[in-house]
Amino acid sequence: MSITTSLAGKTAVITGSNSGIGLGIARELARAGADVVLNSFTDSAEDHALAASIGAEFGVTARYICADMSKGDDCRALIEQAGACDILVNNAGIQHVASVDEFPTAKWDAIIAINLTSAFHTTAAALPKMRAAGWGRVINIASAHGLTASPYKSAYVAAKHGIVGFSKVVALETAEEPITCNSVCPGYVLTPLVESQIPDQMKTHSMSREEVIKKVMLDRQPSRAFATVEQMGGTVVFLCSDYAAQITGTAISVDGGWTAL
Repeated sequence: MSITTSLAGKTAVITGSNSGIGLGIARELARAGADVVLNSFTDSAEDHALAASIGAEFGVTARYICADMSKGDDCRALIEQAGACDILVNNAGIQHVASVDEFPTAKWDAIIAINLTSAFHTTAAALPKMRAAGWGRVINIASAHGLTASPYKSAYVAAKHGIVGFSKVVALETAEEPITCNSVCPGYVLTPLVESQIPDQMKTHSMSREEVIKKVMLDRQPSRAFATVEQMGGTVVFLCSDYAAQITGTAISVDGGWTAL
């Protein structure tokens, strides 16, 4: 059997992919030849233009489909509207920080719905398509917080631990099929959202950019360097390749050593 890293002829659906990590993953999958479906809940002209630009840049079919990942019916409709779904990347997520006794119930419900339950709905809808195609990859974007914890992030940590466990179950249920399911656990990734926080942190702590990054933002990341969205995308592309055909049920850390501590 010839080994290939090309994803030509495959269709990838990436939830929460109009910015940040999701967009980085979509771009790298397109670079590898996959047709891509971008998703968010905003449905703006910019969203559709972004998909068109990716298609033009990489010579693939790229579409945008609006779906609210807090709603199970929307999650399943996204997969149905995509038509094919050879690669599913469950990336959509939100965050809120508060102590357990003060954590707003509505925020807890939203985080669990978007960060965890959405992956159940999209995966349940995608697996029949993958089985019909005779090949599939499910990749769930978890977090270093899927393997460890931090205070004041109860809902996020619970959801990300749940994603890691869910990935293992799907892997076991598809173990004898040409379908794999893994979770990727990033530490701090340099996204536009993170980048925008650096100037305020510089003022708050009276530090240089480099000091803020190393001493404040990356205090728990031993490499003292951000992962990049391109690295996240490359990890996903590898998991989709023939080289990773026997990697399933695994949580892959891309965290600069965070979970090695």
